[in-house]
This record gives sequence, C-alpha cells and structure tokens, in this order.
Amino acid sequence: MKRFVTIVAAAFLSASIFAQTPKDVKYVFTEASDLNLIGKLIDTPNPYHRVDTVKYKGFTKGENNQVRCSAGLAVLFTTNSSVISVKTEFGYQYNNVNTMPLAYRGYDLYIMKDGHWLWAGAGATKEGEQSSDNKVIVKDMDRSEKQCLLYLPIYCEEYSVKIGVEEGATIRSMESPFRHRVGIFGSSYTHGISTSRAGMSYPMQFMRHTGIQILSLGCSGNCKLQPYFADVLCDADVDALIFDAFSNPGANMIRERLFPFIEKIQQAHPDIPLIFQQTIYRESRNFNHVTDKNEQAKMDAAAEMMKQACKKYKNVYFIQTNATDAMHETSVDGTHPGDYGYTLWARSIEKPILKILRKYGIK
Repeated sequence: MKRFVTIVAAAFLSASIFAQTPKDVKYVFTEASDLNLIGKLIDTPNPYHRVDTVKYKGFTKGENNQVRCSAGLAVLFTTNSSVISVKTEFGYQYNNVNTMPLAYRGYDLYIMKDGHWLWAGAGATKEGEQSSDNKVIVKDMDRSEKQCLLYLPIYCEEYSVKIGVEEGATIRSMESPFRHRVGIFGSSYTHGISTSRAGMSYPMQFMRHTGIQILSLGCSGNCKLQPYFADVLCDADVDALIFDAFSNPGANMIRERLFPFIEKIQQAHPDIPLIFQQTIYRESRNFNHVTDKNEQAKMDAAAEMMKQACKKYKNVYFIQTNATDAMHETSVDGTHPGDYGYTLWARSIEKPILKILRKYGIK
C-alpha cells in the first residue's frame, strides 16, 4: 500500500511538472525593459534603441533607422511558465530577401541547460498577422524554473516588447552571467545580415561561447570609420572595443580615415584595447574579377594601414578572420555568410581576442 501511494504521488507530480500548455491559456505580460535588458552600448530614451539619434547627429536617414534597431539586444529573465510568448509594437521595419524574417523581425530564445545556452525556440509574426498579435515562441515545457535569454529582432525598431507567460507563473529579472562590457562596431556582418535567427550573428555566438558581454553597433553597409560613429563609441562605458571596420569602406577610404578614427577614440579611451579585424573573404570574388580586385585592394589597404597603426599607437591590435571552409559553401548571397559561416568566424577570433583581453584583466 505504501509503495502504491508513492507511485500515485509520483504520477501526480509528473503530471504537474510535465503537463501540456492549455489550449485556452491565459497570459500575463511583462515589458521586456522591466526585466534585464543586456547588450546596450549606451543609454537611450527608448530602451530598445541602440543610439539616441536626437543627441547624436550626422547619421544619414538609413543609419538613423539602423541604430534605432535592436540588433544584439537581449532580455534575461527566469520563469516557471510552460509557455513563453511575445507581443510587439514595431516602428521601422526592414525587409530583404537575404535574411530570414525570424532574424530581422523575430525573437530567438535560449534556455540554460547543464551550464550551456541551449536553443529553445524562435518566432516572428507572418504576413497578414498583426505585429501586436501574441506570438508563441515555445510551449509545452515543464514548470521548473528556467533561465532564459531572449534575443530581440536584428533589423526592426520596437516601441514595446511584452513577454507573455501563463497566468499564475512567475517571471523575474535575471542577473546577467555575462562578464564585462566589450563594444563592437561593424558592417552587415556584425549586424547579422543573412542569419536565420536573431542570435546567430558572430558577435552573439562569441558572447554565448565565451561569457564576455558584447555590445553591438553593427550597421549594415555603414561601418566606414565615420567620426559621428566614433562620437558614440567615445561616450560608451566599455572595457574594450572590437571593429569590423574594413568590410564597407574602399581602399582609399581606409587609408584616409583610419588614423583619425583611432586617434579620436583613443582620446576618450586611452587605456583600453582597440581590436581591429581583417575583413572576410567574400565568395562573390570566386569568378567576378572586378569584385576580386576591389576586395583584395581593401584587404591589402587594411593590412598595410594596420601594420603601421599597431606600431604607431599603443593598445591597437589587428587579427585575422575566417568565415568559410575548404568547400567555399558557407555564403548565402556571395557577400554574407550563413549561420555556419558566422560560427566559423566566431571561432576564428575567439582565441586571439581572449588572449588580448587577458592582458587587460578581462577574463
């Protein structure tokens, strides 16, 4: 009889923990910015913007749109809900064929398991749906306490992001396990163009794998060593800065702008490492001789100028990158890698960046 009672109790416990999410579930919503919003380079009146475009001037219309998008921002929270959903009020919205809607206007959820961030779900509203509709990211989970990392869309502006859990469940802000504040300024690569999900850009993969917090200012097509972007980086509270600075500008622009850009940032941050990355090999070079010539000229200019910069300036570094394999099949459109290519990129820079950061006590 005692054994029977134990079995029944275990069965009830199992049913409670592993019950499916009800079809008629009632949701309770919490504004994401009331939890722990990470990845912010500087404070902004709208918490989901990356730059205050009223305070900082000089941006083009396109750049204004980009820096108001939430690429690289994520929300940390804990919940025992069996379902997690999102409701969004969008502002500017991007749309292009070379990036999945799940990345540019969707959400990407990871949950901590056995000490690692494990992918849990992703979601975006479809054509014909209202952006304010309640979009379920994952359901039918157990009701144990879960540590959650939710990436925001990479190429849309949000006025409101509300995270839904089932009525009666808990949702609380989670202390960040990510260490330090390392800013990164870069091109569409850093922005995450051609990723399948919002958390698959190389900076976000690097962040999950190393535990170093990355604060992203990736701006597709617009990382050209501009002084007004330097103004933002100068004001940022950072322990180090990483640059994907040679993917957008041509060879002449690199030679013209690099040293003034470094000098301006070093006036504000004289003691932190400035880590510049060589641009990656673009697969569009394979048979297009004009593209091949222009791309090689950029890479040669970057190598030439960075050789001088590393001698001329203290705390300046130059590292190599790789986003392709022996088969050269990691590209989506000839310019941008897919998820696997970005994984290769993140792994290629991990050791050299961590080695440099350790010199400055950043571990």
